[in-house]
Amino acid sequence: MKPVGEGFVAIDLLGRRRTDAMDWLSAEEALEALGLGYLADPHELRLESGAWLRVRIAEVSPTTIRVKKDDWGDMTAPQIYYSVPFPVDEEQLRPLAV
Repeated sequence: MKPVGEGFVAIDLLGRRRTDAMDWLSAEEALEALGLGYLADPHELRLESGAWLRVRIAEVSPTTIRVKKDDWGDMTAPQIYYSVPFPVDEEQLRPLAV
């Protein structure tokens, strides 16, 4: 959570703002309700060419986010990873609209 004025803003593990300023308990409850499931959802990564690539989040740390090309669970597919700076920029990595 990030202090803002007299309140707090809930920030998810990708560094995205998830609420407006509110009291600590409400911000904490918002994060708890959000859970971690969004990390398993498919995302899109904007490549240098400007094209969007379907990816899955592989790793999140306080400095970087690693994603891998979605291989649909194919154990024989090559593992292709990309690093995205933390906090995530929605212009570079966004949830896949399904």
